[in-house]
Amino acid sequence: MKTLHDLGDLRGRRVLVRSDLNVPLDGSTITDDGRIRASLPTLQTLLDAGARVLVTAHLGRPKGEPDPAHSLRPVADRLSELLGRPVGFAADTVGREAQRASAELSDGELVVLENVRFNAGETSKDDAVRGAFADELAALADLFVSDGFGVVHRKQASVYDVASRLPAAVGGLVQTEVEVLQRLTSTPERPYVVVLGGSKVSDKLGVIDHLLDKADTLLIGGGMVFTFLAAQGHDVGSSLLETDQVDIARGYLDRAAAQGVELVLPTDIVVAPAFAADAPATVVDAGSIPSDQMGLDIGPDSAARFAQIITSARTVFWNGPMGVFEFPAFADGTRAVADALTRTDGLSVVGGGDSAAAVRALGFTDDQFGHISTGGGASLEYLEGATLPGLSILEDVS
Repeated sequence: MKTLHDLGDLRGRRVLVRSDLNVPLDGSTITDDGRIRASLPTLQTLLDAGARVLVTAHLGRPKGEPDPAHSLRPVADRLSELLGRPVGFAADTVGREAQRASAELSDGELVVLENVRFNAGETSKDDAVRGAFADELAALADLFVSDGFGVVHRKQASVYDVASRLPAAVGGLVQTEVEVLQRLTSTPERPYVVVLGGSKVSDKLGVIDHLLDKADTLLIGGGMVFTFLAAQGHDVGSSLLETDQVDIARGYLDRAAAQGVELVLPTDIVVAPAFAADAPATVVDAGSIPSDQMGLDIGPDSAARFAQIITSARTVFWNGPMGVFEFPAFADGTRAVADALTRTDGLSVVGGGDSAAAVRALGFTDDQFGHISTGGGASLEYLEGATLPGLSILEDVS
């Protein structure tokens, strides 16, 4: 894949950048600007080189038509604050406003185009419809830079199709993400520990299957742990349970044992009678969850053991919180894992999504970790060995 360096002299060139600016909003207030901050280095490099930058991105899941609740205007305002310079905003993506903005940009200026998913062509399954929209996007610029890692697993117009219509390269964010993930899949320093959490086993089947052949130890927490406990024959009370995945979980336990991979489950669980912030929390043995209680976090003994394993590793990949970290009474397991990653003498990778949100919500800073991915789903699919359309097209056109 080509990089920014391969695009040559950028002064005066119009560069369409696909960023990932899908940040959480409370009304018009951005509650976590991590993805915007992650986009800054590539944008700053282009601006310093005298490029005329047009940023395209999505926010939320609008239905292929304008929706004020998903406007990128607050993102453009925050981007301006972080860059310390004016940032223009076009109220459409490929219409008159965008065309005017493209024509009027000067060297070293930047404009954010309105939410690309306000256009049905962006996510269309029809190649012709998606391609026609990509033609309109490509007409705005001379070059294309793919810098939204969180969307490279999507075959969408601004991610996939436009890359074959303009000279294309990866931005620094995507380049770094791929380099880190290659280290995790090809050349990990050992011991290599993978920590998986989140609510559902079904969301992680592919990555468990793939990493059982690569990792030395898998630590399992979050809601998905109850399916594994059920696979061991334990009653999990009213905890989240995917009954259709119990046999698959049992198969992974057997396979890990056969391959000499340590698959570690919690030995104690923090339970409560209801899913609520003020529900009374109790610590119980993982094999003795009362029928009227639900597990909402890994217990303190398990958290301590997970932390010890993590800090002894040379490579750690973590995806998914250990419990309901949004509720203070059930955040300790996730906090313990995050803290352990900051003390790892090696590469520590936080796999985006809820994990990235958790570390920031719990008061950790990005620079305390080796790498925080901006793409939870994309990271998992890469680790599963899947082909990511937004990367494969860049390899094809290079």
